[in-house]
Amino acid sequence: MFAKITIAVLAILTLGFPAKPQVFAASTPTQADHVLLFVLEGVGNDVIQNGTMPVLQKLAREGAVTWKAQSVSPYTVPSMASLLTGLPVKKHRVNQEWETYDFSRSFLRSPTMFDYLDLAGGIDTALFIMDERFYQLARPEIYVDLQTCGKAKPQCNPSTLVEYIDDYLKKVTSPGGFNFRIFKIPGLLVAHLPEPADVAHKRGWESRQYAQALQNVDTAIADVMALYQKYGVLDKTMIMVTGLRGADSPKASNAKMGASKQTAIPWLAWGVNVKPGYAIPDRVNIMDVGATVLEALGLETHTEWESRALTDIFQKRPERRTTGNETFELKSSSIRRK
Repeated sequence: MFAKITIAVLAILTLGFPAKPQVFAASTPTQADHVLLFVLEGVGNDVIQNGTMPVLQKLAREGAVTWKAQSVSPYTVPSMASLLTGLPVKKHRVNQEWETYDFSRSFLRSPTMFDYLDLAGGIDTALFIMDERFYQLARPEIYVDLQTCGKAKPQCNPSTLVEYIDDYLKKVTSPGGFNFRIFKIPGLLVAHLPEPADVAHKRGWESRQYAQALQNVDTAIADVMALYQKYGVLDKTMIMVTGLRGADSPKASNAKMGASKQTAIPWLAWGVNVKPGYAIPDRVNIMDVGATVLEALGLETHTEWESRALTDIFQKRPERRTTGNETFELKSSSIRRK
């Protein structure tokens, strides 16, 4: 399997991405059936723009991008909570104390975009994380398949995560689903890739190991795209890439990563119905991820969250999916069906 994927990756890096089907043409934009969301750590805008990560550079060049997006916190777990809930720290209440994993701590109480996706359109989610602390943010739900390959396992790296995703897609598209909750390629798949930040904090931002970690993440993104192409859904997929907190890599230092300095995070979208070569003019925040995912899939919710859909990145406004006569009210402490 990996021999085939390696060939696909080499083709992407040397010849460019596989030729886009007609659905990607500006004259015939269509609506996404799937969203691939890559959440990075330790990847600054500079290493994408200067070609250190050629796959991401190509996605940014061919898709919609801003180099001025902002996170909400210098801390990893609160930032991920804001990405998932569309809420600032003061509302979801996941603060810096959550940086230390506490098994006895309850799960995140605020509804997440996984809840919104299910309630607004019955959209399933797969979440692949490389940080055990995020487990308490995801909350076990019947519409979310969660797999963790965390920092406590030294063998975990971006290629391991690709193996997890490959095995998962193989099983959920097979009869019976192998005890997974979802029996098809999910509407949203989230892949968390923190290796560059982990390596930089241990070896330094200018180390050879950090440069290798960037390449590993870039290759992993290409590999997951190759899997989606293998299953025939890449041309029906919108890809989003963002970070959790600012990084001046490779010149950053631990001090620069602290609360005293917040730098921009990468934020880009590529794929079906995304405007090609588009510079996003508006201010973008990490909280805008959730609403933009729902917008891409043609869903609408009326919630308390502060997530704002970046509608200008689409070639045409996605058509609303029909969700029946049910309406939903989501509160930060509960989810109620009306």
